[in-house]
Amino acid sequence: MKVIIVGGGMTGASLALAISVFSQGKVQVSLIEARLPNKAHAGFDARTIALAYGTCQQFNQMGIWNGLKKYVTPITDVHVSEYGHAGAVNIHAKDYCLPALGYVVELHDAGNYLFEQLKKAPNIELYCPDEVISVERTIEQVSVKLTTGKVLTGQLLVAADGSDSMIGKASQIEWQRDSSQQCAIIANVLTSIAPHGRAFERFTQYGPLAMLPMTKGRSSLVWCHPLENQQHIMQWNNDQFMAELQKWFGWRLGEIKAVSERYCFPLTLSQAKRVISHRLVLVGNAAQTLHPIAGQGFNLAMRDVMLLATIISEVGNYGGDMGAYSVLSQYQMQRCDDRHCTIKLTDNLVHLFSNNHLFFAICRNVGLMAMETLPLMRDILAHQAMGRSFHL
Repeated sequence: MKVIIVGGGMTGASLALAISVFSQGKVQVSLIEARLPNKAHAGFDARTIALAYGTCQQFNQMGIWNGLKKYVTPITDVHVSEYGHAGAVNIHAKDYCLPALGYVVELHDAGNYLFEQLKKAPNIELYCPDEVISVERTIEQVSVKLTTGKVLTGQLLVAADGSDSMIGKASQIEWQRDSSQQCAIIANVLTSIAPHGRAFERFTQYGPLAMLPMTKGRSSLVWCHPLENQQHIMQWNNDQFMAELQKWFGWRLGEIKAVSERYCFPLTLSQAKRVISHRLVLVGNAAQTLHPIAGQGFNLAMRDVMLLATIISEVGNYGGDMGAYSVLSQYQMQRCDDRHCTIKLTDNLVHLFSNNHLFFAICRNVGLMAMETLPLMRDILAHQAMGRSFHL
């Protein structure tokens, strides 16, 4: 019994490890990845990722959190505000008797650690660097041919190969893609006041601006701008960029002293019209790619990973067919509501906080002030940030 996973980024690597643990080695996993986890790797570059508290609990279930947490920075407080308006909301981990609301990890560090664990797992075959050049699906199995000439056969193929999934395309999967007409400027920033666990989400007339705490007194910046301004912004020198950032972010962390190399990524909401097909399932960005406004992308993917790994392990442990359509349909049905709600929430936030009309500005600020004043409303936001469901 074998599962073939294509894509060894955060999602694919996590899925392989989860299957290894949950099946206690009874399900064999072949993991195919084109590049080693260095800073040139699109999935493990110099960027950071915010791990919700719920995601960290899931890593703990997999037995890898104790090793991973030495690379993370805790988020103990979150401040949400809008430039030029009084409304703001503050969320504190201590109010929920937690050590942190979530954690920030550099993708390069996370990638190296996950690959170390993959190499130790006896039931995981890691093919890296290697790529799939063809896919063949029959009634009873799926086969992939690699650039090295090797042919792998299994019961199930998992596409974890990112937004522009080659496996999905080869399997006639279609996506609905909606451009937000925004791009995200990514950089690491050094300020005169260390963040000390404080994260900030600031809404500007350009788009949302997030600052997440990192090691060595740095913050990880994600600043969204209209797509039409991309070239102009990337031409700013560091002094110009820091001056603009200081203007829009403010002085909550004192003076902005330095900024790293900047990266720019167009933002598009992409969702597969179906996440399963014959002996195929899509996970992570291959299934859905979200706007970074609420930091939900990887945390949603991890909920996909945990359920899929559980189902695969349960079926595999009693000798069932892990790639049977009935098994995949069960997975798709159980993930449907969470996937739909998270995508809808993220998309609604993008539209709400990217609209500069006075009416929307008033609504946003009334909402932020209400959240700060009313614990129940603040709890809903906090539980979403922590990767938990919240029921009234």
